[in-house]
Amino acid sequence: MSNSKFTRRGVIKTGAGVGAGLALPTIFASRASAFTNEPTGSSVTLGFNVPQTGPYADEGADELRAFELAVEHLNGGGDGGMMNTFSSKALKGNGIMGKKVEYVTGDTQTKSDAARASAKSMIEKDGAVMISGGSSSGVAVAVQGLCQEAGVIFMAGLTHSNDTTGKDKKANGFRHFFNAYMSAAALAPVLEKLYGKDRRAYHLTADYTWGWTQQESIAAATEAVGWETVRNVLTPLAQTDFSSYIAPVLNSGADVLVLNHYGGNMVNSLTNAVQFGLRDKQVNGKNFEIVVPLYSELMAKGAGKNIAGIVGSQNWDWKLEDDGTKAFVKAFGEKYGFPPSQAAQTCYAQTLLYADAVERAGSFNPCDVGAALEGFEFDGLGNGPTSYRAADHQCFKDVLVVRGAENPQDEFHLVEIVEVTPVGQVTYAPDHPMFAGGNLGSCNPGA
Repeated sequence: MSNSKFTRRGVIKTGAGVGAGLALPTIFASRASAFTNEPTGSSVTLGFNVPQTGPYADEGADELRAFELAVEHLNGGGDGGMMNTFSSKALKGNGIMGKKVEYVTGDTQTKSDAARASAKSMIEKDGAVMISGGSSSGVAVAVQGLCQEAGVIFMAGLTHSNDTTGKDKKANGFRHFFNAYMSAAALAPVLEKLYGKDRRAYHLTADYTWGWTQQESIAAATEAVGWETVRNVLTPLAQTDFSSYIAPVLNSGADVLVLNHYGGNMVNSLTNAVQFGLRDKQVNGKNFEIVVPLYSELMAKGAGKNIAGIVGSQNWDWKLEDDGTKAFVKAFGEKYGFPPSQAAQTCYAQTLLYADAVERAGSFNPCDVGAALEGFEFDGLGNGPTSYRAADHQCFKDVLVVRGAENPQDEFHLVEIVEVTPVGQVTYAPDHPMFAGGNLGSCNPGA
């Protein structure tokens, strides 16, 4: 697939008083139903904002592939993918509300300021009525806030921090991806079974919102089964060599290293840990273990043989046997020549969920769309029965515990599914302390 397919494309809007240049947001203040970028022509524009550079660029590239495939399916192209298995039958393959779906893209650079600027440009210059994407929770929180202010829907991409649907939740924002609490709730029983109750854990943690809540979640869950947290050390998101952070682990008395890292950070820190011989050591009479609470097939590929035996969690895996997964993997594989990542699946699902909500609401007004998503229960998008909780706009579904394959048959089977944790085990109350402090607020239509 040529990279040119993923370059930013300006969309020229047509309508009264608009010439050949880029349009400003279409806001008709004189109409009670007015909202930001109300589509008036034969097309509607979506904005896909992903990391095309930076430590999460691999996930960003796969997200863009998924977005392009979703738009193709919405417009009636290809085989329809998960539109055929989706429990809702509102989508007909004729765009959204009969309007052809166009899209523009931006590079978040895995930086909050860059991501906000990119999203702002897509809303104000390109007329995007919905923004999606991102592979960093810091970016997601920043862009979600911008979309709330601008009056457009934000369908979060890959964001795993508890804060996205916790203290930083917004009425205009919705998350399909799971979160750090869910990972920890699924992982702790498996870690206890594999490694026992009496363990001493040393944490290296990415120093931003995702890392903080990931560490808090996995520490609480493992301490509840008897583990001790020896130390937690924060690491810069821009860090590439973690050797100086690994060395102190050897003298800490810890017998487990928990890497609260993602993307290129995790590949580098895991590689450094293996280079220091941690996996060959015995401490406290036990084999030293490394745990990566969240990782993906893309990260496993980057880590190579070092991922073998490493336990973690995933939102989704292309090897699941449900009809939705099979349909998506077939469509994605035929288009791109390889299976999709969990980042691709959540972005594809979010695009279909937005379009479906518009169809069911009979309106692009973000408040109508939000109302259609709140409390929505669905199936057929690859995660089994799923619900979009109205209280915080978080999706609830089964969670996968995974492990790096010891003898993978090829580069696409580097991760094996250890357990599918039922949704009931990872569900929490909206006022859980790890998610406290935020206020969903009211939908903002922007006019």
